[in-house]
Amino acid sequence: MSTLADGIEAVQLGMGEELLEHAREVLTPGARALSATEHRWLASRLAEALTDAARVAESCGQRIPDPQEEAADHA
Repeated sequence: MSTLADGIEAVQLGMGEELLEHAREVLTPGARALSATEHRWLASRLAEALTDAARVAESCGQRIPDPQEEAADHA
């Protein structure tokens, strides 16, 4: 199950990186101006990617042992 979750997280983060690259490209000076609909689409996708990244970070954080708890367990 962990391997499946890791794979899904990798895909989500990869898609987020691609979306961020696209956002940077369309925001560079001289780039074609986006319509309001395109801006809403981009903002929605970026919000989804940020939600995924936060979920991945939280999941990874839950897997990292707390050093204080480990020290207490070994004491």
